[in-house]
Amino acid sequence: MPKDLWNAVEAAGDDNLDSLVYRSQLLGTDRAIVNIYGGNTSAKLESTDHLGRGVEVLWVKGSGSDLATIGSSGFAALRLDEILPLFERSQMSDEEMTWYLERCIFEPGRPRQSIETLLHVFIPAKHVDHTHPDAVISLASSPRGRQVVHEIYGKRAAWAEYVRPGFALSKEIGRLVRNDPDVECVVMAKHGLVTWGDTSEEAYHNTVRIIDEAERYLAAVPDKVIFGPVTVRAPEPKDRNRILTGILPILRGAMSTEKSVVLNVDLGSEILNFVNGSRAPGLSQIGAACPDHLVHTKRLPLFITWNPSDGADSLKRQVLEQVDEYTDAYRDYFNIHHSEGDHMSQPTPRVILIPGLGMITAGPHAFAAEVSRQLYRRAIEAMRGAVKLGGFSSLTPQESFAVEYWPLELYKLSLRPPQKILDGKVALITGGASGIGRATAYLLAFHGAHVAVADIDLVGAKVVAEDIVQRYGFGRAIAIGFDVADENQVMEGFAKCILTYGGLDIVINNAGISSSAPIEHTTLEMWDTTFDVLAKGYFLVAREAFRIWKEQATGGNLIVIASKNSVAAGRSAAAYSAAKAAELHLARCLAEEGGSQGIRVNSILPDAVLRGSKIWSSSWRGGRAKAYGIPPEQLEEHYRQRTTLQVNVYPEDVAEAALFFASPASSKTTGGLLTVDGGISAAYAR
Repeated sequence: MPKDLWNAVEAAGDDNLDSLVYRSQLLGTDRAIVNIYGGNTSAKLESTDHLGRGVEVLWVKGSGSDLATIGSSGFAALRLDEILPLFERSQMSDEEMTWYLERCIFEPGRPRQSIETLLHVFIPAKHVDHTHPDAVISLASSPRGRQVVHEIYGKRAAWAEYVRPGFALSKEIGRLVRNDPDVECVVMAKHGLVTWGDTSEEAYHNTVRIIDEAERYLAAVPDKVIFGPVTVRAPEPKDRNRILTGILPILRGAMSTEKSVVLNVDLGSEILNFVNGSRAPGLSQIGAACPDHLVHTKRLPLFITWNPSDGADSLKRQVLEQVDEYTDAYRDYFNIHHSEGDHMSQPTPRVILIPGLGMITAGPHAFAAEVSRQLYRRAIEAMRGAVKLGGFSSLTPQESFAVEYWPLELYKLSLRPPQKILDGKVALITGGASGIGRATAYLLAFHGAHVAVADIDLVGAKVVAEDIVQRYGFGRAIAIGFDVADENQVMEGFAKCILTYGGLDIVINNAGISSSAPIEHTTLEMWDTTFDVLAKGYFLVAREAFRIWKEQATGGNLIVIASKNSVAAGRSAAAYSAAKAAELHLARCLAEEGGSQGIRVNSILPDAVLRGSKIWSSSWRGGRAKAYGIPPEQLEEHYRQRTTLQVNVYPEDVAEAALFFASPASSKTTGGLLTVDGGISAAYAR
C-alpha cells in the first residue's frame, strides 16, 4: 500500500515552486506510483512578469524529466490566461498545440512543456497530478475496467475512454471534471490516473488515497494462480549463469546488426514467477500496459519458447531464429501502420523473456536497458492486477504505433546528448587500476564505451570504476578482480563482464610487470613470473576474447599494449624484452587468424611511461623486486638513468593511441604497430 510521506516542514509552504518540486519528488520516489520518466505534475501560481504585472503561471513538468529527481529547473512556465481559451475550441492538432504553447512561455530558457500540459490547464484545480500507478493501470487495462472503477469509487471517479494524449483527451478530461463537482479523480483507460487539489498537500493526499483504494480492492480479490501453473523448472544458479554466459553474446550479436546494444539481465523471483507460468507466453503478446511503458519496452517483448530441459544448444538456436522472426514481424508492423516521414526505429526487441532464466532488456546504453527493465516489471504488476479482475487488454497495434512514432514523443529522443564514437560498445581493460589501463578506461568511457576495469588489485579497480560511473552515468563501468595468469580467474572475469553487459567489443590487453636486471642476476622465478603475466596472461585474455567474439559474430577489437622492447630489446631486460616480443608475435598471429571474422588485432609500443604506473610502487619493491635478487632502489635508478634523455611519455598518450585502434577511425587496420615513445627512441619495426 502507498505510504503517505508528506512532511509539512520539508514541503516548504504551499504556493511556491519548491512545494511543487517536493510533491513531485515524493510521488516519483515510488515507482509503483510513477514510472521512471513518466507522469507529470503542475501548479498554478501567482507571479510577476518582467513589467511588474501580476500573472497566473502554470508550472508543469518539462518533457523528458523524471519526477523522482526533478528540480525547479525541470519545470516549464506558461501564461495560464493565454492557454485557458483553448478549452472553447472543438479540435486542435498536435502541431497547432505545440506552436501555440511555445508562444505562451512565461520564462524563457526552461524545458519544453509536457505533452499533457493541456490536461493540467483544463482541470479547474490549482494543483494536478497525473500518475501511472500499477494498481490503477490494472483497472485501466481490464476489460471490466469501467465497472470495477465504479465499484471502487462510485460517482467520485470519472472514466475516460482511451484517446492518445493531446488536445482531445485533455478537453475530455476537463469536461468530465468541470461538469461534475463530485468527481475526485479520472481513470484513463489503458493509460493512468489524474487527481488534483486546492493545495499541493491536498493534491498529494488525494493521489495517495485514490491509489490506496485501488490497491485495497485488488488485495481483496481472492488469490489464484495468476500466471498459470509453473511449467518450467529453473536451473540451479550455477547452471543458469553458465547458460546465460553462453547465450548472451549470441543474443547481443543478433540484436546489434544496426547499432550496438547493451543488455541487462533480471533474474528476480517476480520475473521468474511470470516467465515460468503457463499463461505468460499469451499474456506477454497482448501488448503494452500503457503508453508510458510502450515507449521504452516496445509494444511486445520477445518471448523465447524454450525449456531448460531442452539444453543450452537448443536455446542458442532459438535465440537466433526468434530474434530474426521478431525483427521481421516488427518491420511488418511498421510497414502496415507508418505514414510518410516516419523512420523505423531499431526493429529488434527491447525486452526478451526466457522461461527458467528470466528477463533480458536491451538499450543503446546501460541506463536505457535499465529503464526498459524497470518498466517491464511495472507492466508485469499491471498484468497481475488485471488478470485478477478477469483479463488483460491493451492498446491495439494501430494505437501503439501512434504513440511509438508520435512526433511529440520522439521529441524526447532529440534531447539526448550527441552520439559518441563508442556508444553501445563494451571494453574490458586488464591492468585497469593504474597507469595506462586507468587512463584508457577514462578515455574510452568519455567517448561512450562501457568499461570493465580488470585488475589483480580489485580495490584499485573499484576506485576507478566507481569514479567513472560518477562521471559518466549508470552502469558505465564495473570492477573485475583477476590475475591474468590464472586461467579460471580470467574465464570468471570475462563471464562477469558478459553477465553485466551481454557481450564485449574491445579488449585492451594491458596488464603489466617490469623486470630489469643483467642476465646473470635474472633468476628463474623472475623469468617465469614475467612470462606468466606478459606472455601466458596475454594469451589467456586473448583466447577468452576470441571465444566470445566468435559467438557474438559482430567482429571484435583486441589491442595489445606491448612495448618498444618488443622490437628493440633493452639492455639488462632479457626476460621483459623476450616476453614483450612474444606478445607482439601473438598479436600478429591473431590478426591473421581473426581478420576473416572481422576481429582486428593491433599493437601499441610505448616507451618510458613512468607517471601513474605501479611498476615502481613500494608494494612492487617490497614484493616481486626482492625476489629478483637486485635491490629495488638500484633497479629504479637504473631505469631512470636509461630514460634520462627521453621525451616524457604519459599514460594518457598511450590511451589516445588505444582510442584510435578502438574507434572507427582504424576500422580498416589490423596487425598494425603504433609507437608511443616520445619520438626519439627509434623503437620501430625494421
